[in-house]
Amino acid sequence: MSTIPPRINLITLGVADLDRSVTFYETLGWQRSSVSVPGVVAFFRTAGPALGLFPYEDLQGDIGLPRAPRPAGFGGITLAVNVESADAVAAALAEAVVAGGTLVKAASRADWGGTTGYFADPDGYPWEVAHNPGFPFDERGLLDLPE
Repeated sequence: MSTIPPRINLITLGVADLDRSVTFYETLGWQRSSVSVPGVVAFFRTAGPALGLFPYEDLQGDIGLPRAPRPAGFGGITLAVNVESADAVAAALAEAVVAGGTLVKAASRADWGGTTGYFADPDGYPWEVAHNPGFPFDERGLLDLPE
């Protein structure tokens, strides 16, 4: 049995401009936590793991990696927000664009039976917005996946 519990509590994104990123997520209506330190780090409350924003090069230093510019292109990870209906996918993508994000892939029907699309935040992190009829939500808005 592992001593690492199967949960994700915090996702931290290394960002180029902390104030710009904070403004983006606040424009989406996300609530910043009072434990945030202006100009240093920001934390946002979500129904699931907290979202942290930290200057990219400072995050490298915290990890102990040599400081280097963030590589361009896809980094092999996406973040996702599941929504309650297929129509809500396009609406959420449009809201992200108005807030300063970039539409990467318009809402479309997926081969697995749901609807999906992607936007990128101001630092290019890809966020999927999806409606999957086979993924119900619990009372807190978290996915209630079967065992």
